[in-house]
Amino acid sequence: MHCGSLRKAKMAAACARTLGKVGRFLLESPACRPGSFSSAVANVPQRGSRRAFGTGGAGFRSKLFSTAALRAGGRVLGCAFLLGGGLGFYRTVRSSVQHHLAAEETKASDGRLGLTLYQYKTCPFCSKVRAFLDYHGLPYHVVEVNPVMRKEIKWSTYRKVPILMVDDEVQLNDSSVIISSLKTFLVSKDRNMEDILRCYPEMKSVNDSGKEVTEFNNKYWVMLSQADNQMLYPEKDTQKEEMKWRMWVDDWLVHLISPNVYRTTGEALASFDYIVREGKFGAFEGFFAKYVGAAAMYIIAKRLKSRHNLQDDVRQDLYKAVNDWVAAIGKNKKFMGGDHPNLADLAVYGVLRVMEGLQAFDDMMENTKVKHWYRRMERATLNHQGQN
Repeated sequence: MHCGSLRKAKMAAACARTLGKVGRFLLESPACRPGSFSSAVANVPQRGSRRAFGTGGAGFRSKLFSTAALRAGGRVLGCAFLLGGGLGFYRTVRSSVQHHLAAEETKASDGRLGLTLYQYKTCPFCSKVRAFLDYHGLPYHVVEVNPVMRKEIKWSTYRKVPILMVDDEVQLNDSSVIISSLKTFLVSKDRNMEDILRCYPEMKSVNDSGKEVTEFNNKYWVMLSQADNQMLYPEKDTQKEEMKWRMWVDDWLVHLISPNVYRTTGEALASFDYIVREGKFGAFEGFFAKYVGAAAMYIIAKRLKSRHNLQDDVRQDLYKAVNDWVAAIGKNKKFMGGDHPNLADLAVYGVLRVMEGLQAFDDMMENTKVKHWYRRMERATLNHQGQN
Protein backbone atom coordinates (compact mmCIF):
# COMPACT_ATOMS: atom_id res chain seq x y z
CA MET A 1 0.00 0.00 0.00
CA HIS A 2 1.27 3.49 -0.81
CA CYS A 3 2.65 5.69 1.97
CA GLY A 4 -0.16 8.22 1.50
CA SER A 5 -2.79 5.51 1.77
CA LEU A 6 -1.13 4.03 4.84
CA ARG A 7 -1.06 7.38 6.60
CA LYS A 8 -4.75 7.95 5.86
CA ALA A 9 -5.68 4.46 7.04
CA LYS A 10 -3.72 4.87 10.29
CA MET A 11 -5.30 8.28 10.99
CA ALA A 12 -8.77 6.87 10.32
CA ALA A 13 -8.08 3.87 12.54
CA ALA A 14 -7.02 6.19 15.36
CA CYS A 15 -10.21 8.22 14.94
CA ALA A 16 -12.26 5.03 14.95
CA ARG A 17 -10.58 3.85 18.17
CA THR A 18 -11.31 7.22 19.77
CA LEU A 19 -14.96 7.01 18.77
CA GLY A 20 -15.10 3.52 20.24
CA LYS A 21 -13.64 4.72 23.55
CA VAL A 22 -16.17 7.55 23.71
CA GLY A 23 -18.96 5.08 23.07
CA ARG A 24 -17.80 2.69 25.80
CA PHE A 25 -17.38 5.62 28.21
CA LEU A 26 -20.94 6.75 27.55
CA LEU A 27 -22.34 3.26 27.95
CA GLU A 28 -20.43 2.57 31.19
CA SER A 29 -20.63 6.00 32.79
CA PRO A 30 -23.09 6.81 35.61
CA ALA A 31 -24.78 9.25 33.25
CA CYS A 32 -26.35 6.31 31.49
CA ARG A 33 -27.77 4.88 34.69
CA PRO A 34 -31.29 5.69 35.94
CA GLY A 35 -31.63 9.21 37.22
CA SER A 36 -28.19 10.35 36.20
CA PHE A 37 -28.37 11.35 32.55
CA SER A 38 -31.03 14.01 33.11
CA SER A 39 -28.89 15.79 35.67
CA ALA A 40 -25.87 15.52 33.37
CA VAL A 41 -27.76 17.19 30.55
CA ALA A 42 -29.09 19.87 32.83
CA ASN A 43 -25.55 20.84 33.81
CA VAL A 44 -24.25 21.16 30.24
CA PRO A 45 -24.43 24.68 28.76
CA GLN A 46 -26.63 24.91 25.70
CA ARG A 47 -23.87 26.19 23.38
CA GLY A 48 -21.63 23.35 24.56
CA SER A 49 -24.34 20.85 23.74
CA ARG A 50 -24.57 22.02 20.16
CA ARG A 51 -20.83 21.95 19.77
CA ALA A 52 -20.36 18.52 21.39
CA PHE A 53 -23.15 16.64 19.65
CA GLY A 54 -23.51 18.66 16.47
CA THR A 55 -27.25 19.19 16.80
CA GLY A 56 -28.29 22.52 18.28
CA GLY A 57 -31.89 21.34 17.94
CA ALA A 58 -34.61 22.13 20.42
CA GLY A 59 -34.28 18.75 22.17
CA PHE A 60 -31.51 19.93 24.48
CA ARG A 61 -33.46 23.05 25.45
CA SER A 62 -36.84 21.37 25.83
CA LYS A 63 -38.29 20.14 29.15
CA LEU A 64 -40.48 17.62 27.32
CA PHE A 65 -37.86 14.86 27.55
CA SER A 66 -38.73 12.35 30.24
CA THR A 67 -36.11 10.67 32.37
CA ALA A 68 -36.68 7.41 30.51
CA ALA A 69 -36.13 9.09 27.18
CA LEU A 70 -32.92 10.63 28.45
CA ARG A 71 -31.67 7.27 29.69
CA ALA A 72 -32.44 5.70 26.32
CA GLY A 73 -30.79 8.64 24.65
CA GLY A 74 -27.59 8.01 26.57
CA ARG A 75 -27.47 4.39 25.50
CA VAL A 76 -28.38 5.20 21.91
CA LEU A 77 -25.68 7.85 21.82
CA GLY A 78 -23.08 5.43 23.20
CA CYS A 79 -24.09 2.75 20.72
CA ALA A 80 -23.97 5.32 17.92
CA PHE A 81 -20.38 6.21 18.79
CA LEU A 82 -19.39 2.53 18.89
CA LEU A 83 -21.17 1.80 15.63
CA GLY A 84 -19.84 4.95 14.02
CA GLY A 85 -16.28 4.06 15.01
CA GLY A 86 -16.57 0.56 13.60
CA LEU A 87 -18.38 1.67 10.47
CA GLY A 88 -15.95 4.51 9.89
CA PHE A 89 -13.02 2.13 10.28
CA TYR A 90 -14.60 -0.37 7.89
CA ARG A 91 -15.32 2.26 5.27
CA THR A 92 -11.84 3.72 5.55
CA VAL A 93 -10.15 0.34 5.24
CA ARG A 94 -12.41 -0.55 2.32
CA SER A 95 -11.66 2.77 0.62
CA SER A 96 -7.92 2.38 1.20
CA VAL A 97 -7.94 -1.15 -0.17
CA GLN A 98 -9.96 -0.10 -3.23
CA HIS A 99 -7.62 2.85 -3.78
CA HIS A 100 -4.62 0.55 -3.48
CA LEU A 101 -6.10 -2.02 -5.85
CA ALA A 102 -6.98 0.68 -8.38
CA ALA A 103 -3.43 2.00 -8.23
CA GLU A 104 -2.03 -1.51 -8.61
CA GLU A 105 -4.36 -2.17 -11.54
CA THR A 106 -3.18 1.02 -13.22
CA LYS A 107 0.42 0.00 -12.56
CA ALA A 108 -0.14 -3.47 -13.95
CA SER A 109 -1.38 -2.06 -17.24
CA ASP A 110 1.97 -0.53 -18.10
CA GLY A 111 4.06 -2.36 -15.53
CA ARG A 112 5.24 0.67 -13.62
CA LEU A 113 3.20 3.84 -13.18
CA GLY A 114 -0.16 4.89 -11.78
CA LEU A 115 -1.00 8.30 -13.25
CA THR A 116 -3.61 10.94 -12.38
CA LEU A 117 -3.88 14.00 -14.63
CA TYR A 118 -5.43 17.22 -13.28
CA GLN A 119 -6.50 19.24 -16.29
CA TYR A 120 -8.81 21.57 -18.19
CA LYS A 121 -9.86 19.51 -21.19
CA THR A 122 -9.66 22.45 -23.60
CA CYS A 123 -6.24 23.66 -22.38
CA PRO A 124 -3.57 23.19 -25.11
CA PHE A 125 -0.87 22.37 -22.55
CA CYS A 126 -3.06 19.65 -21.03
CA SER A 127 -3.82 18.34 -24.50
CA LYS A 128 -0.07 18.02 -25.13
CA VAL A 129 0.25 15.74 -22.11
CA ARG A 130 -2.76 13.64 -23.12
CA ALA A 131 -1.32 13.22 -26.62
CA PHE A 132 1.92 11.87 -25.11
CA LEU A 133 0.12 9.52 -22.71
CA ASP A 134 -2.27 8.25 -25.39
CA TYR A 135 0.48 7.64 -27.94
CA HIS A 136 2.55 5.65 -25.44
CA GLY A 137 -0.47 3.71 -24.21
CA LEU A 138 -0.04 4.84 -20.62
CA PRO A 139 -3.30 4.45 -18.66
CA TYR A 140 -4.23 7.51 -16.63
CA HIS A 141 -7.09 8.82 -14.54
CA VAL A 142 -8.41 12.31 -15.38
CA VAL A 143 -9.56 14.84 -12.80
CA GLU A 144 -11.30 17.73 -14.57
CA VAL A 145 -10.54 20.93 -12.67
CA ASN A 146 -13.18 23.63 -12.26
CA PRO A 147 -11.45 26.65 -13.86
CA VAL A 148 -13.29 29.10 -11.61
CA MET A 149 -12.81 27.64 -8.11
CA ARG A 150 -10.01 25.13 -8.84
CA LYS A 151 -10.92 23.28 -5.66
CA GLU A 152 -9.66 20.02 -7.18
CA ILE A 153 -6.08 21.29 -6.88
CA LYS A 154 -6.44 23.27 -3.65
CA TRP A 155 -3.98 20.82 -2.06
CA SER A 156 -1.23 22.00 -4.45
CA THR A 157 0.94 25.08 -4.05
CA TYR A 158 1.40 24.97 -7.83
CA ARG A 159 -1.85 26.44 -9.09
CA LYS A 160 -1.70 25.76 -12.81
CA VAL A 161 -2.66 22.78 -14.92
CA PRO A 162 -1.62 20.29 -16.03
CA ILE A 163 -0.47 18.54 -12.89
CA LEU A 164 0.39 14.85 -13.09
CA MET A 165 0.53 12.72 -9.95
CA VAL A 166 2.64 9.58 -10.20
CA ASP A 167 1.61 6.73 -7.87
CA ASP A 168 -0.11 9.35 -5.65
CA GLU A 169 3.32 10.38 -4.38
CA VAL A 170 5.35 12.34 -6.96
CA GLN A 171 3.90 15.56 -8.40
CA LEU A 172 4.95 16.67 -11.89
CA ASN A 173 4.20 20.26 -12.97
CA ASP A 174 4.43 21.96 -16.39
CA SER A 175 3.51 20.10 -19.57
CA SER A 176 7.03 20.03 -21.00
CA VAL A 177 8.53 18.79 -17.72
CA ILE A 178 5.86 16.09 -17.51
CA ILE A 179 6.59 14.89 -21.03
CA SER A 180 10.40 15.02 -20.73
CA SER A 181 10.47 13.25 -17.37
CA LEU A 182 8.05 10.52 -18.47
CA LYS A 183 10.01 9.93 -21.66
CA THR A 184 13.19 9.67 -19.60
CA PHE A 185 11.49 7.15 -17.33
CA LEU A 186 10.19 5.04 -20.22
CA VAL A 187 13.59 4.84 -21.90
CA SER A 188 15.74 4.47 -18.77
CA LYS A 189 15.29 1.12 -17.07
CA ASP A 190 17.10 1.78 -13.80
CA ARG A 191 15.83 5.19 -12.58
CA ASN A 192 12.82 6.15 -10.50
CA MET A 193 10.67 9.22 -11.02
CA GLU A 194 11.92 11.08 -7.96
CA ASP A 195 15.50 10.87 -9.20
CA ILE A 196 14.49 11.99 -12.69
CA LEU A 197 12.52 14.96 -11.38
CA ARG A 198 15.67 16.37 -9.78
CA CYS A 199 16.96 16.99 -13.31
CA TYR A 200 14.25 19.64 -13.80
CA PRO A 201 14.70 22.09 -10.89
CA GLU A 202 12.02 24.69 -10.29
CA MET A 203 13.08 28.33 -10.40
CA LYS A 204 11.03 31.34 -9.34
CA SER A 205 11.58 34.87 -10.60
CA VAL A 206 9.75 38.16 -11.00
CA ASN A 207 8.82 39.27 -14.51
CA ASP A 208 8.67 42.81 -15.91
CA SER A 209 5.13 43.23 -14.57
CA GLY A 210 6.26 42.45 -11.02
CA LYS A 211 4.51 39.07 -11.03
CA GLU A 212 6.24 35.99 -9.68
CA VAL A 213 6.66 33.32 -12.33
CA THR A 214 7.80 29.71 -12.07
CA GLU A 215 10.09 28.20 -14.67
CA PHE A 216 11.83 24.85 -14.93
CA ASN A 217 15.39 24.20 -16.02
CA ASN A 218 16.18 21.62 -18.72
CA LYS A 219 12.48 21.02 -19.46
CA TYR A 220 13.04 20.16 -23.13
CA TRP A 221 15.82 17.69 -22.38
CA VAL A 222 15.28 13.94 -22.14
CA MET A 223 17.87 12.96 -19.52
CA LEU A 224 19.49 9.76 -20.76
CA SER A 225 22.75 7.91 -20.61
CA GLN A 226 24.93 8.08 -23.71
CA ALA A 227 23.85 4.60 -24.80
CA ASP A 228 20.13 5.33 -24.32
CA ASN A 229 20.49 8.70 -26.01
CA GLN A 230 22.09 7.05 -29.05
CA MET A 231 19.26 4.54 -29.20
CA LEU A 232 16.53 7.22 -29.04
CA TYR A 233 18.29 9.68 -31.36
CA PRO A 234 20.36 7.58 -33.77
CA GLU A 235 20.75 10.33 -36.37
CA LYS A 236 22.84 13.45 -35.87
CA ASP A 237 21.03 16.59 -34.71
CA THR A 238 17.64 14.86 -34.35
CA GLN A 239 17.51 15.63 -30.62
CA LYS A 240 18.43 19.26 -31.22
CA GLU A 241 15.73 19.52 -33.90
CA GLU A 242 13.14 17.97 -31.62
CA MET A 243 13.96 20.39 -28.81
CA LYS A 244 13.84 23.38 -31.18
CA TRP A 245 10.31 22.57 -32.33
CA ARG A 246 9.09 21.77 -28.83
CA MET A 247 10.23 25.24 -27.78
CA TRP A 248 8.55 26.68 -30.87
CA VAL A 249 5.26 25.09 -29.79
CA ASP A 250 5.40 26.73 -26.34
CA ASP A 251 6.82 30.07 -27.47
CA TRP A 252 4.82 30.61 -30.65
CA LEU A 253 2.23 28.07 -31.79
CA VAL A 254 0.27 28.01 -28.53
CA HIS A 255 -0.10 31.80 -28.65
CA LEU A 256 -1.89 31.56 -32.00
CA ILE A 257 -4.76 29.49 -30.60
CA SER A 258 -6.68 32.10 -28.57
CA PRO A 259 -6.56 34.90 -31.18
CA ASN A 260 -7.92 32.44 -33.75
CA VAL A 261 -10.67 30.71 -31.75
CA TYR A 262 -11.87 34.06 -30.32
CA ARG A 263 -11.32 35.99 -33.57
CA THR A 264 -14.93 37.21 -33.87
CA THR A 265 -17.80 37.47 -31.38
CA GLY A 266 -19.51 34.52 -33.07
CA GLU A 267 -16.38 32.36 -32.84
CA ALA A 268 -15.85 33.42 -29.22
CA LEU A 269 -19.38 32.30 -28.30
CA ALA A 270 -18.95 29.01 -30.16
CA SER A 271 -15.62 28.42 -28.42
CA PHE A 272 -17.03 29.04 -24.95
CA ASP A 273 -20.06 26.91 -25.70
CA TYR A 274 -17.58 24.08 -26.36
CA ILE A 275 -15.50 24.93 -23.27
CA VAL A 276 -18.55 24.93 -21.00
CA ARG A 277 -19.85 21.71 -22.53
CA GLU A 278 -16.54 19.87 -22.13
CA GLY A 279 -15.34 21.49 -18.90
CA LYS A 280 -16.45 21.25 -15.27
CA PHE A 281 -18.84 24.13 -14.60
CA GLY A 282 -21.88 24.56 -12.40
CA ALA A 283 -25.10 25.76 -14.06
CA PHE A 284 -24.58 29.41 -13.09
CA GLU A 285 -20.83 29.25 -13.74
CA GLY A 286 -21.48 27.78 -17.18
CA PHE A 287 -23.94 30.52 -18.15
CA PHE A 288 -21.61 33.20 -16.79
CA ALA A 289 -18.56 31.68 -18.47
CA LYS A 290 -20.23 31.33 -21.84
CA TYR A 291 -21.41 34.92 -22.24
CA VAL A 292 -19.17 36.98 -19.99
CA GLY A 293 -16.15 34.78 -20.70
CA ALA A 294 -16.69 34.93 -24.45
CA ALA A 295 -16.88 38.73 -24.36
CA ALA A 296 -13.78 38.95 -22.17
CA MET A 297 -11.75 36.56 -24.32
CA TYR A 298 -12.76 38.38 -27.50
CA ILE A 299 -11.17 41.53 -26.01
CA ILE A 300 -8.15 39.62 -24.66
CA ALA A 301 -7.61 37.99 -28.05
CA LYS A 302 -7.25 41.44 -29.57
CA ARG A 303 -4.62 42.31 -26.98
CA LEU A 304 -2.78 39.06 -27.64
CA LYS A 305 -2.76 39.88 -31.32
CA SER A 306 -1.03 43.14 -30.53
CA ARG A 307 1.36 41.61 -27.98
CA HIS A 308 2.58 38.94 -30.37
CA ASN A 309 2.61 41.23 -33.43
CA LEU A 310 0.08 39.16 -35.35
CA GLN A 311 -1.48 40.21 -38.62
CA ASP A 312 -4.94 41.79 -38.75
CA ASP A 313 -6.16 38.49 -40.16
CA VAL A 314 -4.76 36.15 -37.51
CA ARG A 315 -5.68 33.12 -39.62
CA GLN A 316 -2.73 33.95 -41.86
CA ASP A 317 -0.31 33.58 -38.94
CA LEU A 318 -1.87 30.23 -38.07
CA TYR A 319 -1.66 29.04 -41.69
CA LYS A 320 1.97 30.12 -41.98
CA ALA A 321 2.97 28.46 -38.70
CA VAL A 322 1.33 25.17 -39.66
CA ASN A 323 2.82 25.21 -43.16
CA ASP A 324 6.27 25.98 -41.72
CA TRP A 325 5.89 22.91 -39.54
CA VAL A 326 4.88 20.68 -42.46
CA ALA A 327 7.77 22.04 -44.56
CA ALA A 328 10.24 21.25 -41.76
CA ILE A 329 9.06 17.62 -41.74
CA GLY A 330 9.71 17.40 -45.47
CA LYS A 331 8.16 15.31 -48.20
CA ASN A 332 10.10 12.12 -47.48
CA LYS A 333 9.10 11.66 -43.83
CA LYS A 334 5.79 10.76 -42.24
CA PHE A 335 6.63 12.62 -39.05
CA MET A 336 9.28 14.93 -37.68
CA GLY A 337 10.57 11.82 -35.93
CA GLY A 338 10.76 9.87 -39.20
CA ASP A 339 8.58 6.76 -39.35
CA HIS A 340 7.29 7.40 -35.85
CA PRO A 341 6.22 10.58 -34.05
CA ASN A 342 8.74 12.20 -31.74
CA LEU A 343 8.06 14.60 -28.86
CA ALA A 344 7.79 17.57 -31.22
CA ASP A 345 5.11 15.78 -33.29
CA LEU A 346 3.13 15.03 -30.16
CA ALA A 347 3.42 18.61 -28.90
CA VAL A 348 2.22 20.17 -32.17
CA TYR A 349 -0.62 17.69 -32.49
CA GLY A 350 -1.68 18.18 -28.87
CA VAL A 351 -1.93 21.95 -29.28
CA LEU A 352 -3.72 21.90 -32.65
CA ARG A 353 -6.35 19.37 -31.66
CA VAL A 354 -7.89 21.65 -29.00
CA MET A 355 -9.41 23.56 -31.93
CA GLU A 356 -11.28 20.51 -33.26
CA GLY A 357 -14.97 21.26 -33.74
CA LEU A 358 -14.34 25.00 -34.15
CA GLN A 359 -14.23 27.17 -37.26
CA ALA A 360 -10.50 27.84 -36.84
CA PHE A 361 -9.75 24.11 -37.09
CA ASP A 362 -11.87 23.64 -40.22
CA ASP A 363 -10.21 26.64 -41.86
CA MET A 364 -6.75 25.35 -40.96
CA MET A 365 -7.42 21.90 -42.42
CA GLU A 366 -8.81 23.41 -45.62
CA ASN A 367 -6.19 26.09 -46.21
CA THR A 368 -2.92 24.41 -45.19
CA LYS A 369 -0.97 21.26 -46.01
CA VAL A 370 -1.29 19.78 -42.52
CA LYS A 371 -4.19 17.40 -43.11
CA HIS A 372 -2.27 14.22 -44.00
CA TRP A 373 0.22 14.61 -41.15
CA TYR A 374 -2.60 15.41 -38.72
CA ARG A 375 -4.60 12.30 -39.66
CA ARG A 376 -1.49 10.12 -39.27
CA MET A 377 -0.97 11.60 -35.79
CA GLU A 378 -4.60 10.99 -34.97
CA ARG A 379 -4.28 7.30 -35.84
CA ALA A 380 -0.97 6.97 -34.01
CA THR A 381 -2.38 8.30 -30.74
CA LEU A 382 -5.70 6.47 -30.96
CA ASN A 383 -3.90 3.17 -31.60
CA HIS A 384 -1.25 3.78 -28.91
CA GLN A 385 1.47 3.09 -31.45
CA GLY A 386 4.25 4.18 -29.11
CA GLN A 387 3.52 1.74 -26.30
CA ASN A 388 6.16 -0.71 -27.49
